[in-house]
Amino acid sequence: MLLAATAAAQAQPLSGAEIRLLMLGDSITAGFGLARSEGPPARIQALLRERGRNVRVIDAGVSGDTTAGGRARIEWALADRPHAAIVALGGNDGLRGLAPAQMRANLVAILDALARRNVPTLLAGMLAPPNLGAEYGRDFVGVFEGLARERPDLVFYPFLLDGVAGDPALNQPDRIHPTAQGADAIARRMLPFIETLLDRVRVPAAG
Repeated sequence: MLLAATAAAQAQPLSGAEIRLLMLGDSITAGFGLARSEGPPARIQALLRERGRNVRVIDAGVSGDTTAGGRARIEWALADRPHAAIVALGGNDGLRGLAPAQMRANLVAILDALARRNVPTLLAGMLAPPNLGAEYGRDFVGVFEGLARERPDLVFYPFLLDGVAGDPALNQPDRIHPTAQGADAIARRMLPFIETLLDRVRVPAAG
């Protein structure tokens, strides 16, 4: 593949101890409909390694998961002892029209669990489907924006699907899940924010 050839040509020698980056998410993270090597976690890992960063991205995406599902499995996910984390949940809450207040409570519990372990975190926001109305949409987005204001230690990426949502060329026929090109676009757009996150990580010599 062209992407693989480009990555090989541009790759820099990896340096430092390996950093484990947890990506907690739903079917977008899990790369629904894609080969494992094509999903956002794999693409993020590949792009970071091209830049010489010794990072292993832990794919903790579960298709269909809501923020409640992420909350239920955060302790299990932390068993991998990540040095940093990306929280990319909320899309299914919106698709099901779940209460933004409950979504907020779930995200707070997830972020608190990561904070207790001093895991630097990037929070990726999401938009609600427009058919749920303007008020619901404002409340939904307000959850992510409010958490970012209240927690200045977070790295905030306002919209996980920025530049991808609504583009037929970057989405599968269901108009929800990115194609391989869409997943690559997500990874590339997020990359500067992820590198800011990784710059906050302090890894002991033993890894």
